[in-house]
Order: sequence, then C-alpha cells, then structure tokens
Amino acid sequence: MDIKQLQFHYKNSGAIIRSLSTSISAGKVTTILGPNGSGKSTLLSLLAKNLAPTAGQVIVNGRDLQQFSQKELARQLAVVHQQNEAPFDLTVEKLVEFGRLPYRHMFSFDNKEDAEAVEWAMACTGLTSLKSKKLIELSGGQKQRAWIAMALAQKTNLLFLDEPTTYLDVYYQIELLELVRSLNEQLGLTIVMVLHDVNQAVRYSDELKVMKEGQIVAEGEPKQIMTRELMLRVYDVQAVIREDAEAGFYVIPVASTTPLG
Repeated sequence: MDIKQLQFHYKNSGAIIRSLSTSISAGKVTTILGPNGSGKSTLLSLLAKNLAPTAGQVIVNGRDLQQFSQKELARQLAVVHQQNEAPFDLTVEKLVEFGRLPYRHMFSFDNKEDAEAVEWAMACTGLTSLKSKKLIELSGGQKQRAWIAMALAQKTNLLFLDEPTTYLDVYYQIELLELVRSLNEQLGLTIVMVLHDVNQAVRYSDELKVMKEGQIVAEGEPKQIMTRELMLRVYDVQAVIREDAEAGFYVIPVASTTPLG
C-alpha cells in the first residue's frame, strides 16, 4: 500500500491530513502513533476508504483505492473499528459469518468455503468453544476477538485495527496484542493499528508512523526512531528510553514541559 501526497479536511475546516506520503510494508505490523488530534484515526479511515481524500492517492495492489467497489475492497482489506455494534443476542458464530458477505451473491447461501472460513477464523482467535455464546455473555476481550475473527473470515491480506485496546483491562490489552502478533507471524498478514500507548506500540510493532498535526514526523523501526527528542517534539514530555533483558525496549515519560495553569 502506497500513500501519495494525501490531504484531507472537512468542509469549512483546516487541514487534518497534510500532504502525507508514505508506504505500508507488506507482512509487517505497522502502528500509527501520536497524541490526540494528530490525525491517526483519520488517516486509517482514509486508508480504509471510510473517508475520501481531498487530494492525493492511496494505491492498493496497483490501483487507486477510490476505484474499488465496497465489495471489491472488502476482499482486499478488513477493518475492526474502535467502536463496533451488533445485536446483543447475536452469537459469536453468526457475527463471524458476516465476514463472508463480500463473497456472496444475491440469493446465495452459505457454502462449504464460507463454513470453513468461519471455523478457521474462530480457531485462529481461540473462540471455537465460545461460538454458541451470545455477544452479551462475552468479556470485553472476547468481544474484541470476535470482531477480529469476523475480519479474518474476509480472508484478506490487510487488517486494520483502530485503537483495538480501548476500553479493555490491561490483561485483555496484552492478550489482544499478543493475538495480533501471532496473526502476523503465523498468517503473514499485513496489519496496521492505531494505538495510544507508546510502549505497546514499541513492543508489538515492526514499524511505527508517528504523527503530529496531520503529518508523519518520524517513521521506521521502534528502536531506531523512538528517542527522547521525538517524545519531546511529539508529546511535549521529557522521557527516559531504556532497554533491558526482562522488559525489552521501553519509554518512561517523566515530566511534562507545559506548566499547569
């Protein structure tokens, strides 16, 4: 996926994405990182065709994203949004079946390929034993895994996750990010996430795209780009950067440079 001179603004507002050019590496976990209002989720929405750019292009497999029909695009990429809604009495299995809609024609019914894809997606996310459970009976982490399973059932090479750990307890945050890493390593998926937590992004990503004010100000492997200077520039905080055998590479914000009041 290549992004060329991408721009976006809402009507009667200033630019939210400013002449942004970058590329998404195939087979990697890429995380878009940055403070609130930096344009992270807007960028992901543009990459998923949930928004149309004011200018510029997003190229997927050699084609302009805007040329894809919704069904065509749903066979190329799957998206798990920050907030997802479905009837509470829907079962896990029925939810995951919705991932097969891009492959169905009018009046068509489930076939063997659909059933196998649904079973496979639930197995990949550890939900086989919960497939008859209703969504209302699941924990927050289990629900998020169910939405990821639905995305996997689409059988795409690209998976987008918009703030997937939001509203989850720490245990389920780590469980979900470990699942993301596993899906990348075992299935070779290209995964793009938006995260708020710097250390989670550093730990679970192959590459970072760090944003501020609608632009990417740093990109590359976490250890190469995550510095005290970058934390100060992007987050306006002093930080200590450490690495040890037990915790790995991590960032400790220690002080804000903006006085209170």
